[in-house]
Amino acid sequence: MRSLYVYIYMERRAKKSPYFLDLESSTGLFDRIILAIKREQELRRTRKLAFGFLALLVISFTATPFSWTLFAGQIQDSGMLQFVGVALSDLGALFASWQDFGLAIAESLPVMGIAIFTVNMILAVFTLRLFLYPVRNVYLINVLFWKR
Repeated sequence: MRSLYVYIYMERRAKKSPYFLDLESSTGLFDRIILAIKREQELRRTRKLAFGFLALLVISFTATPFSWTLFAGQIQDSGMLQFVGVALSDLGALFASWQDFGLAIAESLPVMGIAIFTVNMILAVFTLRLFLYPVRNVYLINVLFWKR
């Protein structure tokens, strides 16, 4: 008998108090929650990737003057400019022995300076292209600076 009394009491309380209301989930709630979680994870991944590329772009543009200075210094020290100057000053001699001039220039190329400068420029162009690509530009700006 007492349990019947408790049951009736709880039913009356449930009708009066919002805390005892029997809430039923709406249709598709689980799917919407999973979709929102996946969207948030994708946003975090995109934001992390965007900030990584932004850091890479800043590093690349910061390193550009130093790699150019290294490249220009190695060209100056290699003596390649003298070969090119002689070749351009006497075009007849260049056409007569173009193979020797080509071999002399190829031997004096500063390979390390060229490699460092080329990698730096490729990195800068690649990351700059990512940020200037017209379709993704708006999306990346939204990801970087606004929540949604």
